[in-house]
Amino acid sequence: MATEFTLNGAAASFDGDPDTPLLWVLRDHLGLTGTKYGCGIAQCGACTVHLDGKNRRSCVTPVSTVAGRSVTTIEGVSGPEAEAVQSAWVAIDVPQCGFCQSGQVMSAVGLLKAKPKPSDADIDAGMAGNICRCATYVRIRQAIKDAAEAMEG
Repeated sequence: MATEFTLNGAAASFDGDPDTPLLWVLRDHLGLTGTKYGCGIAQCGACTVHLDGKNRRSCVTPVSTVAGRSVTTIEGVSGPEAEAVQSAWVAIDVPQCGFCQSGQVMSAVGLLKAKPKPSDADIDAGMAGNICRCATYVRIRQAIKDAAEAMEG
């Protein structure tokens, strides 16, 4: 029996093993490669997507658990928070190698949806578990603050 869900606003389904991690369904079966594999144990954040609007690590999320729910990937993220984050990321040149950035952006968008004016502690909590091997954390934090300010004005 196929697992049916909404993906980036459109109907999607997967007719395979219900225990398959959502990450592999997105990348290998649906061709959305923006969500990255990093660790496979939900510790690095590269695979972050939104499940019903909340940050979720897709590498440890069985596809069966998204049945009837809404999944948003980096390819489909939109709205004022996404626009503000993407603009801020570009304005201060956040990415270095870029591998972790789709997960970083998804987590930042999720954070700003939950807390439009995040404190440093909110940013620390909201971005916890998103690892950047290039250590662009200072720029990531600044971009989140800039995005929050842009949304205010």
